[in-house]
Order: sequence, then structure tokens, then C-alpha cells
Amino acid sequence: MVLYADNKWSLLLVFQAMDAAGKDSTIKNILSGVNPQGIEVFSFKRPSYKELSHDFLWRTTCDLPERGNIGVFNRSYYEETLIARVHPDILESEPIPKKLVTKHIWDERLESIKDFEKHISRNGVVVLKFYLHISKEEQKSRLLARIEDPDKNWKFDKNDLYERKFWNDYMHAYEETIKHTATEYAPWYVIPGNSKPYARIVVADAVLQALKSLKLQYPSLHPTEQSYLEECRKLLENEE
Repeated sequence: MVLYADNKWSLLLVFQAMDAAGKDSTIKNILSGVNPQGIEVFSFKRPSYKELSHDFLWRTTCDLPERGNIGVFNRSYYEETLIARVHPDILESEPIPKKLVTKHIWDERLESIKDFEKHISRNGVVVLKFYLHISKEEQKSRLLARIEDPDKNWKFDKNDLYERKFWNDYMHAYEETIKHTATEYAPWYVIPGNSKPYARIVVADAVLQALKSLKLQYPSLHPTEQSYLEECRKLLENEE
């Protein structure tokens, strides 16, 4: 386990960003020194048929971190207020009763997310949300690097070029999402991401400060367990 203190707390790190913003490398960097036994990273792609058969929070709820562990969402339930908002055809393809798909659906989804995050925070999940913000010009530079560097060719997706056409729509969707879901119990960290080293330092510091605020400590042993350890020590010392 990672968070100790009788494993009562768990930590959820949510990462959102435009493509090529450095989410994967940031996650890898800040968790490189943490015990892997207590960490799970989930990357949420296009929803499956089973996932679409439930409410939009269902698939991520199933992957919340266990008590004492750290969970990382590489993209998350926020996709349903971002990409689905930018591309209305996605919303139309979801099996939602048409009566419920109104002009208020985005406000309603954001309200549902706030309620959900309040619920899990009340149950011992510390929620930190990170938006790595890069400029359109920086994204272009990084996409070109993926084309020009053979070691990065595998990372290039031509769909990224298509999505760049909706840059302003995405910026508006992010602004609305962050503005309406930034709370004391589940804060957003909007991080300038043009410099990857700087972004990693800021994320790492936010995580560190959150852990320090929990005043975590190693579990203490019951007197009977301490007596057992003393017996084991004597057995080891008396080995032939």
C-alpha cells in the first residue's frame, strides 16, 4: 500500500489536456519513485458498448482507487463534457432518452460531476485535477516532432490534425468545465504545459502538498504483534 495511516485515505489524480500536452510523460515522471503496488493508472478511450449502456460516470466509478492506494485517470469522466460537447454527434449516438437531451445537459452533467466528487471526497478520496494547457503553436511543434523523429512515429495520430480544427471549441469547453467544477474538495490545477519540466514540477508539488496535508504515517503495531516480532528476532539471532 502507498498512503499508509491504516489505509483510510486514497488519492485520485485526474489528468485532462489536448493531445500532445504531455499527460503520459508527466504521469510517468511524478510516479516513478512511488511503490507500484499501490498505484493503478487508467486510460479512458472511446466508450465500449457496455460502458455506453450505463450512465456516463459508471465506467470511471468502477476504477476508483481502493483505500490506501493512488489512482490515476488519464482522461476521465470529463470527456463527456469536453469531446462530447465539441462533437454533438457523439452525444446523439449515446443511448440516452431524447427527452433528457436538452440545452441544459452540459450544466446538468457538470452538476452531476460536482455531486460525484463531493460524494467520494466525503468517503476518503482526495481528488486533484490537472489540466495541462499548451498553446496551439506548441501542439503543432510536438506533432511535427512525432512525424520527423522515427522513434516518435508510433505516437502520431492523423486524427489529431482533424481535432485541431476545433481548437477554439475545445478551449471554450475546457473553460466552462473547469469554471463550474473547481471546488475546495476537488480543485483544478491549470498548468502551463509548453515547458514539460515546469509542468512536471508543478504537478509533483501539488501532489506532495496534498499528501503532507493528510499527515500520513506508517501503521503502528498492536502489542501482540510487537511481541511476535521480538520472538522472530530471537529466532534469527539464535540460528546456527
